[in-house]
Amino acid sequence: MSQCYEKVCDLAHLTAFADEIKSKLGDSGVLLLRGNLASGKTAFVKAFAKILGIEEAISSPTFSILHEYDEKLFHYDIYQCGSNGFLQSGLIEKLDAEGYHLIEWGDAEFEKLLHHFGVDYSTIDIETMDLKRNYKVHINAYA
Repeated sequence: MSQCYEKVCDLAHLTAFADEIKSKLGDSGVLLLRGNLASGKTAFVKAFAKILGIEEAISSPTFSILHEYDEKLFHYDIYQCGSNGFLQSGLIEKLDAEGYHLIEWGDAEFEKLLHHFGVDYSTIDIETMDLKRNYKVHINAYA
């Protein structure tokens, strides 16, 4: 069942928000994170990793496309490669792996790719507001 809502949050409350999202996704899921440069996409991934108990330092996989953490968190950044590069790299098959797949820069073209392959996903659009962020959440955007 699809669920849409907005939440305004600062860094101090980001871990609690990430935990809320995790509970809505269940045991695994694909989550597209969208927003301008420096909007907080990677900060959200860091908070999500924290609630999963991952102690490894989290960094954006801008040039490597994918960083894996403890075989339960898969952090993608498709800014450089786009949908075609993602598809050509064979990473679409990685989305079948059990765990959480958090994908930065998953635009409308990328959503079409996920639709084509029948991949269920949720989205979070992030807007900056001084020291806070407005998160527009769409759980089960395509399921």
